[in-house]
Amino acid sequence: MRLKCDLAGSLYLVGAGAIVVLDRLTKQLAVDRLDLGEVYTVVPGFNLALVLNEGAAFGFLAESGGWQRWFFVMVGVVISALITTTLLRPGAASGFFRLGLMFILGGAVGNIIDRVSQGYVIDFVDLHWQAWHWPAFNVADVGITVGALVVLFDVFGSLRRAPGTR
Repeated sequence: MRLKCDLAGSLYLVGAGAIVVLDRLTKQLAVDRLDLGEVYTVVPGFNLALVLNEGAAFGFLAESGGWQRWFFVMVGVVISALITTTLLRPGAASGFFRLGLMFILGGAVGNIIDRVSQGYVIDFVDLHWQAWHWPAFNVADVGITVGALVVLFDVFGSLRRAPGTR
């Protein structure tokens, strides 16, 4: 039984790796095909625009003098290590919870790679409605967001279920 659980945890790590690969490929395509500041309209409300983000989500702390680069790398590494440990621990969490952690891990590692190698995160998806623009983001950010939602659904769903029915 233990081997089966460990294997399942390893499969979640493979899934996280697939998210990292998809993130790296899409970022490389964005860098290769878009110029900084260029906006390419795919359909109304959806643009591709290359943005180099030195901050966190929504550019938070982008203009902080550079210290934030290694701070965000360290936070990401610690979180990634904790998630990896949870994914590999047999029976530590439900499959749905682990799925959410897989998405978060893949996204975190994708953005850590950018911060370590370039000092910024490559964003390129620009969603907008009329003059309102959502901050640019990337596949790693989608992974983190989807993962966080899955984890929240699992946690709140667990709170609503009777004990022992997980």
